[in-house]
Amino acid sequence: MVNTNMDIVTNNKNWFSEQHAESATAFSLEITQCLHEEQTDYQKIAIFETKSFGNLMVIDDCIMLTQRDNFIYHEMMTHPALFSHPAPRHVVIVGGGDCGTLREVAKHKEVEKITQIEIDRRVSDLSLAFFPELCSANQDSRARFEFTDAIQWMQQAQDASADIIIVDSTDPIGPAEGLFRVEFYRDCARVLATDGILVQQSESPLVHWQSITKKMQLAMSEANLGTLQTLFFPQPVYPTGWWSATLASRNEIQLVRDRQSKAAEFDTDYYNYGIHLAATAMPNFILKQS
Repeated sequence: MVNTNMDIVTNNKNWFSEQHAESATAFSLEITQCLHEEQTDYQKIAIFETKSFGNLMVIDDCIMLTQRDNFIYHEMMTHPALFSHPAPRHVVIVGGGDCGTLREVAKHKEVEKITQIEIDRRVSDLSLAFFPELCSANQDSRARFEFTDAIQWMQQAQDASADIIIVDSTDPIGPAEGLFRVEFYRDCARVLATDGILVQQSESPLVHWQSITKKMQLAMSEANLGTLQTLFFPQPVYPTGWWSATLASRNEIQLVRDRQSKAAEFDTDYYNYGIHLAATAMPNFILKQS
């Protein structure tokens, strides 16, 4: 994810390294070659082949995903919310240009429509070229792609027209900054139907809880999405290796389709019923800050 105060370490051409000033840490991947690099109208995108994590997507010099560990993020951004909604029929994905979130949503047969809104078409084009396994649901008849600004799209969307909105965005800088504001959440609240759930990636619990996560959750509450549930999960390639997602709703959030979660009709590599329950447990140091 794109994070503030990040620099790229370039002292060894065989490694891609990110330094994260806020946590005083760095993460490095040994690369074997650069497969692609371009500047779009919105951002710089590069694709590398790594020695042990498969292909790597980098946007504005910051790690977005690798083939080896992206499944954790994509599964935790989707299945907990979908199993917490009694009847998720229309799912809207904001961002998610690599299409991994779309792939996971499409595994749910009860979903009738999936709308993905990505501002930069080139992210999806390059994902199809270099991460084809993430794009296996792109031709699903339920999927509809909108390559436009999600803030404007949400402003114009019909009231109560979506059951779940998944904000699979970069961090709150650049094109994604407006996706963390109360005005955007108010539009999401209006677009969500009864029992609707908003899901947004909410950064590292270790270093972003006060600076980003808590502010984001306060904005959600101000927008009448005040029932919140944070999910915690590992994500090796992101700062600190520990990440979170926040579910927000007007109503109680609970695993209402527990039977389906226990005996899912599709394959996952990280998510299961036990993981779902464990991910909702709040660590004490977070409780002390709440």
